[in-house]
Amino acid sequence: MEGVMSLVRGVIFQPPPSLLVSAMSVVGVVSLGNAGLSELRGNHMKYSKFAAQPSASTSPSPSWSSLPSRTGMLVAYTPAFLAALSSLLLLHHGGIFLVESALAVHFFKRVFETLFLHKYSGTMAAGTAIPISVSYFSVTALTIYTQILTQEALLPEPAVDLRLYGVVLFLIGIAGNFYHHYLLSKLRSSGDDGKKKEYKIPKGGMFELVICPHYLFEILVFYGIALISQTLYSFCVAVGTSLYLMGRSKATREWYLSKFDDFPPHVKALIPFVF
Repeated sequence: MEGVMSLVRGVIFQPPPSLLVSAMSVVGVVSLGNAGLSELRGNHMKYSKFAAQPSASTSPSPSWSSLPSRTGMLVAYTPAFLAALSSLLLLHHGGIFLVESALAVHFFKRVFETLFLHKYSGTMAAGTAIPISVSYFSVTALTIYTQILTQEALLPEPAVDLRLYGVVLFLIGIAGNFYHHYLLSKLRSSGDDGKKKEYKIPKGGMFELVICPHYLFEILVFYGIALISQTLYSFCVAVGTSLYLMGRSKATREWYLSKFDDFPPHVKALIPFVF
């Protein structure tokens, strides 16, 4: 046990003296892990293929409680992007530049994809968009805040500098996630035109091995940020994200199995040949 703790201390900063950061590290893992279990139990977050789909003969009719899907996804991603961008432009903590940049790039990509890549139909419940937005915003703000506290407390640097590895992993994750989102966008037959969206079994890239390679690469993005940051909080976020996306990907595979008789049985949910 002492050897494990020594190894951990060698690769992450000592947690800063903050009750908020300590509490949110635990809350993040527990809440995201619970969300992953909810996906496995059939209680899905209502977006993408698990959103309520409009019928082919009706157009979506947004109300105060529902938003056009594209708008809902912008609500989910934009505050986190603005938080990261504002920190990058307004704060002058040189040591957190890489963390701020990675977060800004990640959420800019999501906003860009929402505006110009993905095809949407139907609506998204405000009760889904707002909690996702709050979660992404708080993760972004707390990741940066934790890094600032760590530097201001003059905590000793970890023995092993993982930032370069983090940048490489982050870039692999960003590229892989974008590429597989691009492949998914090519399968969609309709956009914001009120027509029912037809799903097909994704092909190409790592879709030949897993049904959710975009989730796999998103996990790599958050582990890349964790390696850049080297704080306990950022690693907790990465672990929590992994737990949620494992549950979501398993539910997604089961959805495809229920919809397509010809779904390839060798295609796993998230990890090739394993899960």
